[in-house]
Amino acid sequence: MPSTTIRSPLALGPGKKSFVRKNLPYLLIAPSVVMLLALIAYPLLFALRSSFYFWNLQIGPQPLAFVGFENYVQAFNAFDFRASLGNTLILSTMGTAIEFGLGLTIALVLLKALPGMNVVRALLILPTTIAPIVVGFLFRYLYDPGGGLLVWVLQALWLPVPAQGILGSPSTALAAILFVDIWQWTPFFAIVLYASLLAVPDEIIEAARLDRASPWTILFRIKLPLIKRTAIIIVMLRFMQIFNTFDTVLVLTRGGPGTSTRTLGYSLYEQGLVNFNIGLVSAMTWITVLIVNIIVALYVFVAFRNEEW
Repeated sequence: MPSTTIRSPLALGPGKKSFVRKNLPYLLIAPSVVMLLALIAYPLLFALRSSFYFWNLQIGPQPLAFVGFENYVQAFNAFDFRASLGNTLILSTMGTAIEFGLGLTIALVLLKALPGMNVVRALLILPTTIAPIVVGFLFRYLYDPGGGLLVWVLQALWLPVPAQGILGSPSTALAAILFVDIWQWTPFFAIVLYASLLAVPDEIIEAARLDRASPWTILFRIKLPLIKRTAIIIVMLRFMQIFNTFDTVLVLTRGGPGTSTRTLGYSLYEQGLVNFNIGLVSAMTWITVLIVNIIVALYVFVAFRNEEW
């Protein structure tokens, strides 16, 4: 009796099987791509459309009139926005540079076979695990003019403390926020750079030492070039993250005194969720997106212009 093969209705033919096998990586990442488009592309397109309308939720639930580029002009002419942009650029550039320098120094120390390094490495990651808003409340008490620990330390070192407090003086408030960010995110640079330095082959270091290369030569001619790509990427990511600083500003100063600590993130929050000016905040959002993309594009172009992939 001839045998019959029962074919499953779910079985794939040769053509379909080869198609699935060939495009399996794309099929696996397709859900993530769709989710990213839903969470990023749609809000940006919605904001782009809203930026051309006069739309304030305190007046009405729907856009009232098409105003063209008026919201963009109003945003650029607003002193608060220009001050926010300046403060954000200061925090982003100085914060990233200082955190990278300190993180590299800590990473080099961690390479040393000193006692207690295992405990130090475990404790180093703790600041980055704390929510920024919790860190803001912590430093709010440390900066308290009535008995904060940092104020007491400055006074013990005979350093001047403003009468209105560190957070209440326009000359020190922005530096205080920068210090908070440095305290929390320097360990991020330290851990990533430490892991990168561990990947540098020992044979190259030993060969350089046999050639009597100084520690500075080994650092700048061997170690840093070998971890250059990692360093460039984490600097870019951290810059973009600081550019969106909001939590610590909200808790510590609410953009004050005056506009001395106002950032773009806080300005977007104030215009969108306090004043409900949807048209203006949409224009400010797109200006921020364009500024960040231009800065990052120039940075990537300069940093990778001589790189071979």
